[in-house]
Amino acid sequence: MTHPLTAALLGGLLAVGSLVAEARAEGSGSATLDAARARGQLVCGVSGDIAGFALPDSKGVMRGLDADSCRAIAAAVFGDASKVKFVNLTTQNRFTALQSGEVDVLIRSTTWTLGREANLGALFAGINYYDGTGFLVKKAAGVKSAKELDGATICVQPGTSTELAIADYFRRNTMKFTPLLIENRPELESAFLQGRCDTYSTDSSALATFRATQPNKDDFVLLPEIISKEPLGYMVRKGDDKWFDIVRWTYFAELTGEELGVNSGNVDQQLTNTAPDVRRLLGLEGDLGKALGLDNKWAYNAIKQVGNFGEIWDRNIAVLGVPRGINNLWTKGGLQYAPPMR
Repeated sequence: MTHPLTAALLGGLLAVGSLVAEARAEGSGSATLDAARARGQLVCGVSGDIAGFALPDSKGVMRGLDADSCRAIAAAVFGDASKVKFVNLTTQNRFTALQSGEVDVLIRSTTWTLGREANLGALFAGINYYDGTGFLVKKAAGVKSAKELDGATICVQPGTSTELAIADYFRRNTMKFTPLLIENRPELESAFLQGRCDTYSTDSSALATFRATQPNKDDFVLLPEIISKEPLGYMVRKGDDKWFDIVRWTYFAELTGEELGVNSGNVDQQLTNTAPDVRRLLGLEGDLGKALGLDNKWAYNAIKQVGNFGEIWDRNIAVLGVPRGINNLWTKGGLQYAPPMR
């Protein structure tokens, strides 16, 4: 018997395959790009409930690293970063939403894994946050290390790579735990605050931002262990290579802008720069935008309207007190690295 989720994913793949075939016959060569242009906006799947990544502010405007990554793509495609619709997705429905075409791209603190890329008909186009699974505990508990969590009840979202990372870690250390599975993140965090579990586990970035937004943040401790690799990034459907290129290289353009010192504040002055790499980035030479099926000012628009990667980081993550660490540029000892734009 076919599982309902599997059937839904297969149906989505067939529908997308049909769209891709039609796009190749006429249009840009990308079904997703043509669909976005026809509706006049990018549809981007985000969490909608993670501070620093995607969370509405007091005026209802979506803010965060993931949200701004969506805006950069909209700026590259439309020349207007505001032409984006945010769709809040859960850990359970995010992949179906992408496969069915409900969203054009998924940027929802989603970990790149072999299983997801091989089984879900999707590709990861870039990593906007190198992360890892961590544990948050109440300071009053006196716990100093994850090795002291034997027998603990752990608050965790179902259907996440965090579940697998916890199971592997406890098995490897011959420890036992009881999961408290709650899909809705605010409900999960409330359960932790109410003492229904001993520790809250998810990506360490989300734990750090959650702690930073608490009025009594010093009452909580992020344990030192990072027990898994969680590269979080941009996810698109397989079979639409042109769209994959657009999403991937918009991310690389943000990194390249930071590396070259091109930012939202000086990008217009940089138009007179004679350096070849700056001129190619800003569409003054090389026809790189045309190669992607976009205006040659695609990267200029993304940087001008949203900022380079460093600006996006500082605006959304650094303000929460989270160090950049391995998410620094490679020139500063980090892992963020963009191939040559030429």
